[in-house]
Amino acid sequence: MEFSVGEFVFFRVSPMEGAICFGMKGKFSPRYIGPFVILDRVGQVVDRLALPSKLAEMHNVFHILMLCKYMSGPSNVLSYEPLQLKQNLSYDEQPEHIIKEGVKELRFKKIPLVKVSWKLSVEREATWELEEDMKERYPELFGKK
Repeated sequence: MEFSVGEFVFFRVSPMEGAICFGMKGKFSPRYIGPFVILDRVGQVVDRLALPSKLAEMHNVFHILMLCKYMSGPSNVLSYEPLQLKQNLSYDEQPEHIIKEGVKELRFKKIPLVKVSWKLSVEREATWELEEDMKERYPELFGKK
């Protein structure tokens, strides 16, 4: 496989176990990201890519086995909200609404919980949180009922 300067390509990423990578977690995280344009050929099998500023800390030279040709089409257009990344490449997730309320019953104790849908996550990634913590941090969620 050979690419030429100016072509658009995806490059392969290896997601870490249990980490949310590019908006998805685990086996659903993307295998390729992009598209990125090839700036120049460094060697016979090595290309330099034009990466966006949020990936500036990443090395921009890739072996061609890490690249996949970009085929343009309407199915490749993704809509996303750009994240406000911190210096350590993390971001603050904001709750959208409460899906469900529940009580975890232990032997001598009952713990009130709420299932929270987060703004930048899909609903299947909603999490159970302590009700009192959520009321303390996000009281506006409980006024909407």
